[in-house]
Amino acid sequence: MSSSWYKRGVKETHEPLLVVAVAAVVFRGKRLLCMRRSACRDAGPGLWETLSGRVRPGEDPLAAVAREISEECGLEVELDPRPITTYPAKRIDEPMVVIVYRAQAISGEVVMSDEHDAFEWLTPDELAERSPLAPLVNAARLALDLSWVARDSGAPGNLAGSKGNK
Repeated sequence: MSSSWYKRGVKETHEPLLVVAVAAVVFRGKRLLCMRRSACRDAGPGLWETLSGRVRPGEDPLAAVAREISEECGLEVELDPRPITTYPAKRIDEPMVVIVYRAQAISGEVVMSDEHDAFEWLTPDELAERSPLAPLVNAARLALDLSWVARDSGAPGNLAGSKGNK
């Protein structure tokens, strides 16, 4: 029996079936860093969000979120290596899954990339008033409610810091 029977009518492609993205919920105290997407962006111009971006082919999601934090805001953070949640979304018309991480800002000032034209430190409720991204707002609320592992505990999942993941 030929193994080609299952390929009939199926178009072979090397395009990804869905976009994998990461989002970082970065806190200073109980406020999170929110960014407004530049008007020139192809996806979501003017949208208030947290730091986010696509995972590159072959890239680890934790490395991707550390890269996005560095590229989009320049803050030094303590990054919790455990994702706090995931949710399905769309990027333009492409199916996407978003992996959400949380971090605490430890030093530096926000230096925006050209992807954003404004930033503010908001509570999750204030983000909810500005953004239609309910799953992201829910992730921010969850991140705020979760306890942090002590820095010096040495326990799995303690805050690794994006500075060490660059």
